[in-house]
Amino acid sequence: MQSANMLLRRIVRSSVHPFAAQRGIKKDLFPLSRTLSLSLCLNQDKSCEPSEKLDLDEWKKVMKSGLQEEVSEKVSEPKELSSLAAARETLEMWRLAGRAVPENISEEQLKTFMECPSKSAKKKYLKYLHIKELHKKNNKRKMDEKRERRLEAQDQTSETEETKKSPFVCLWSRTMDKAYNWRAAQSMIFGQPLVFDMSYEKEMSVREVTNTVRQIVLSESSNRRSVDPFHIHFCNFQVDSLYHREFVKHYREAWDKLLITVTDQCYTEIFPKDKLIYLTADSPNVMKIFDHDKIYIVGSMVDRSVKTGVSLARAKRLGLETAALPLEKYLLWSTGAKNLTLDQMMHILLTLKDTADWKKALEFVPKRKYCGFVNKPVKELKKTLDLINTLKLGKGQEKVKKQFAKNYPKK
Repeated sequence: MQSANMLLRRIVRSSVHPFAAQRGIKKDLFPLSRTLSLSLCLNQDKSCEPSEKLDLDEWKKVMKSGLQEEVSEKVSEPKELSSLAAARETLEMWRLAGRAVPENISEEQLKTFMECPSKSAKKKYLKYLHIKELHKKNNKRKMDEKRERRLEAQDQTSETEETKKSPFVCLWSRTMDKAYNWRAAQSMIFGQPLVFDMSYEKEMSVREVTNTVRQIVLSESSNRRSVDPFHIHFCNFQVDSLYHREFVKHYREAWDKLLITVTDQCYTEIFPKDKLIYLTADSPNVMKIFDHDKIYIVGSMVDRSVKTGVSLARAKRLGLETAALPLEKYLLWSTGAKNLTLDQMMHILLTLKDTADWKKALEFVPKRKYCGFVNKPVKELKKTLDLINTLKLGKGQEKVKKQFAKNYPKK
């Protein structure tokens, strides 16, 4: 009888397992099916073997556990959905209450919001998302504004191109270009030379060289448009240098047609030394008047580098006369360095050449660097400032008052 029971169990196992695998029934319910099948087959043997009786309480427990697992699997997803909906409702309530809450929030952000340990942490996280959303909106707004500006600029350029295509404007531009070129050609024969020293490439970086070339291009254009232009010389200019490549980038095909003199020789080999004056801010000699018989040299060096003493040392090494612009004599200097850009130097020299008026020439100095023009020499102004300071401090007021009355009796 025992051998028959064992055989029946094996048959049940071999038949139930593949059927359960196909239907997706859990293995935990296999003992239940086995006991039921055995109980149906072995009803006649209950009297002989009481140990093989079916335990109904255990069967109920197994059935309840299996049903609970299936129900929990089915109900877990709606619970998560309900918790997300509750979180969205709380966000809406906080938004109506006036708190910093983002307008659009994803499910991942909601889950992280729900996982925050405290209410303050949730507030901080929502504030972070709100600020992030504001930054995105601002960036989008700026991009839209840039796009609108670009479209407006394109419309303006199209309008200007249409105006340029008009025959009168084309005729006017052509005639003016011819006039400017004629003046530049005359200056190459009869004009006063102005030298740009192009030997400072090693002293500067690539960016500084590009800035220097831009300033020289502006200087050349302002010189060509002036009434009495200079004859510009580029001395110590090397072919295939960084200067040369930058000039070709700016002028392109017009580089070979410029009405200037470009040479690799030094200015001391072309002009006599007694006529050369090197303009540098480090010179102790102050320039009083503009001399039409002299040849002024300007160092092709950007003002941002502020390499003190480099141009002065070069001029002394060549045995040349140096001079500096009288900025302190005519300007009340407030802030900033006293070095000027090359195009500003060109404007100042052209104005001095035409008018010989320092006030008109020094108007091209940026107004952020000076407060105004000086009516008296700087030494007298310093004396008055010292007297005023001593009066404020109260040291020797009687002596100071007498001295002040002697120097300025009217005041």
